[in-house]
Amino acid sequence: MSVDPKDLDPKDRDALLRWRLALGPEAEKTGSCPSLSALGASADTVDLKGDDLEGLDDALSFVYGGGSAGRGGSKPYLPKWLGALRDFFQDDVIALVQKDAIEKKGLTQLLFEPETLPFLDKNLELVTTLVSARGLIPEQAKDTARAIIREVVEDLRKKLESPLRTAVLGALRRDRTSPIPIARNIDWRRTIRSNLKGWDSERKRLIPERFYFWPNQRRHHEWDVTLVVDQSGSMAESVVYSSVMAAIFASLDVLKTSLVLFDTEIVDMTPVLADPVEVLFSAQLGGGTDINRAVAYAQEHYVRRPEKTLFILITDLYEGGNAEELVARLRQLVDSRSKVLCLLALSDSGRPSYDHAMAEQLTALGIPCFGCTPRRLVDVVERVMRNQDLAPLLASNDKKGERHG
Repeated sequence: MSVDPKDLDPKDRDALLRWRLALGPEAEKTGSCPSLSALGASADTVDLKGDDLEGLDDALSFVYGGGSAGRGGSKPYLPKWLGALRDFFQDDVIALVQKDAIEKKGLTQLLFEPETLPFLDKNLELVTTLVSARGLIPEQAKDTARAIIREVVEDLRKKLESPLRTAVLGALRRDRTSPIPIARNIDWRRTIRSNLKGWDSERKRLIPERFYFWPNQRRHHEWDVTLVVDQSGSMAESVVYSSVMAAIFASLDVLKTSLVLFDTEIVDMTPVLADPVEVLFSAQLGGGTDINRAVAYAQEHYVRRPEKTLFILITDLYEGGNAEELVARLRQLVDSRSKVLCLLALSDSGRPSYDHAMAEQLTALGIPCFGCTPRRLVDVVERVMRNQDLAPLLASNDKKGERHG
C-alpha cells in the first residue's frame, strides 16, 4: 500500500523522491511507491520544480528504464532528449548517459540524423561510435560527422603534440654540438650547466670557459617509426589515438613514419597519415585479426634500418592467424636490433583485455607488453630514442596499473 507523502517528514519524503527517480516509473507499478506527481511537492529538495521532474524522469527512463522509453512508450526526439540532459546534468554525467544510451538502446543510427549530431557531446566515445558505424551515416550527415571527428581529433592533437615534439627533438639532439659558433645556436642549458664552476659570486655573473652550440640544421629521418595497429572492434579507442600520434610523428622531419592498420586484411595508411580524420574514415573497425600477416607486411616494407627502427605493435594479441610464425617474426625483429614495443591498448581507459599467454611469450623475447596512455607513450618514445632502459618507467606503470605483460 502506497504511503501518502504528506504524512512523511521532509527528510523521508526527499529520500523517497530520490529513490523514485533512481528506480524509474516501474517502481510505481509495485503499489508501494507514490507517484512522481504526488512527490512533486518535494522537488525543491533536488533543485527542480514539479514539471521538471517529469522531464528528468523521461530522460533517465529512456536509457535506464525497463521499457523502450519513458512515459510515452516510444523513443524520444533526440535533440530534445539531449537538451534535457544538459538542463539536468553536468558534462561528465551527460557523456556517461549518452554512452549508455548508445550501448543499451541501440541509438547508433539515430545519432547520425543531421538534426541530432550537432547536439551531441563531442568526445572520444562519440568519435569511436561514428568511426565504428560510419557506413550507417546518411549522405546528408557525413560532412557534420567529419567535422565532429576533426574537432575532437584536433583537440587531442593540440594536447599531445607539444610534449611529443619536445621529447623527440630533445632526445635526438643530445650529445651533439656544432662547430659553428653562431649566437642563435647557443645551447644555453648545456653551456650554463657545464660552466657553473665559473660563477662569480661577487659580480653575480657566470663566466663560461666554453660555449656549446646546437647544430645549425637537424638531420632528416634519424629514426624510422612504424605503427602497426589492430583495428578490431575492441581496439577502437586505440585506433583513434594511434592515428593522432602517427600524424604528430609524421610532422617531425627527424622521423620517417609509417602506419599500418589491420584486422584480417591490411590497410597501409602511410600515404595519408598526416590527416588523422582521413585515416579514421578509412579504418574498418571490427572483424577478426591476423597479426602475423600485418607484422610481415610492415617488416617487409618499412624495416630498412633495424637499429634505427622503433616498431610499435598495438594489439590485444588475440591472434587469428599463425601464432607460432608471429612469435618467430617478432624474434627476428628483436634480433635485428629493432626497438619493438607491444601496446596492449593505447587509451585512457582501464585495464585492457588481452591474450596473456601470447604476452608472456613476447615478454620472454625482450618485447615489453603493456597498456599505455598517450602521454605515457611520449615518455616511452623519449627513453627509446635516448637509448635508456625502459624498466624504471614500466615499473612505475605497474604501480599505476598500466602495465600488463
